[in-house]
Amino acid sequence: MKKAIYFMLLSAVAFTLMNVLVKYLAHFGGGQLVFFRAIGSLFFTMGYLSWHKIPKLGNQRKLLVLRGLVGVTSMGLFFVSVNYLPIGSAVSLRYMAPIFATIFAVFFLRERVKPLQWIFFLMAFAGVLMIKGFDPNISTLGLILIIGSAIFSGMVYVIINKIGIGDHPVVIVNYFMWISLIIGGVLSMFYWTTPVGIEWALLLSLGVFGYFGQLFMTKAFQSQATNKIVSLKYVEVIFTMIVGAIWFGDVYPFLSIIGTLLVITGLILNIWYRRK
Repeated sequence: MKKAIYFMLLSAVAFTLMNVLVKYLAHFGGGQLVFFRAIGSLFFTMGYLSWHKIPKLGNQRKLLVLRGLVGVTSMGLFFVSVNYLPIGSAVSLRYMAPIFATIFAVFFLRERVKPLQWIFFLMAFAGVLMIKGFDPNISTLGLILIIGSAIFSGMVYVIINKIGIGDHPVVIVNYFMWISLIIGGVLSMFYWTTPVGIEWALLLSLGVFGYFGQLFMTKAFQSQATNKIVSLKYVEVIFTMIVGAIWFGDVYPFLSIIGTLLVITGLILNIWYRRK
C-alpha cells in the first residue's frame, strides 16, 4: 500500500512538472510542444521495445493509429489551452475526460451507466460551471479548447479499451508518440521558434516527465490497492494549482476552487462507485 501511494505521488509530481513547463514554454506553440514532447518519450519507448524485443508495429494497426491521432489531438488542444487558462484550471477541466469516456462507452461499447453515476457527472459539470462563472481568468476560447481536449481524451480511453490486451501498452504509447512527432513536426514548420540555451533541455524534458508520470501511475495501479489509491491521481490538480500560483501568479477565486473540488469529487465518486 505504501509503495502504491509512493508511486502515485511521484506520478503526480512528474505530471505537475510537465504541466508547468507546458505553461512556461507556451510561446513555442502547440505544434512545437507536441513535437518535443514526442521526442523526449520516444527515447524511452523505442529503447524499451528494442531491449525486450517486442514487435514495434503491433497487431491492431488501424486502432493503434486511431489512438495516436485522437491522442495527439487531445494533447495539442491542451497545450494550446494553457495560453488562455490558468494552468491549474486547465488540468482540472481536462480531468473531465472520464465522463466523456463513459458517454462514448455507452454508445460504442454498449456499457451501462447506473443512475447514481449520472448524478456524480452532474456534480462535476456543476463544478465546471462554477469555475467558468466565478473565475474571470477563464476565457470562453480556453474553456472550449480544454473541453475539446477532455472529449478527445475520453475517446482515447474507449479506443484503448477496444485494443484490450491485443497489444503491449508500450506499443500503444509508441504509436502515439510517433504520430505526435510527425504531426507536431509538420505543424511546427508553419510556426517555429528556435529554442535558446536551456530551452532545448526544457522542451525535451516534457517527454521525460510525461513518460515517468505515466510509468509511475501504471506501477501504482498494478498494485492490489488500486481502489484505495486511485483518488490520489487528482493530487496532480492540487500540485499544479499551487505551483501555478507561485510561479505564474495565478489567482483562483474561492468559488472557483469550490468548483474545482466539485469536479474532482464527482469524478472520484464515480470511480469509487464503479469499482465497488
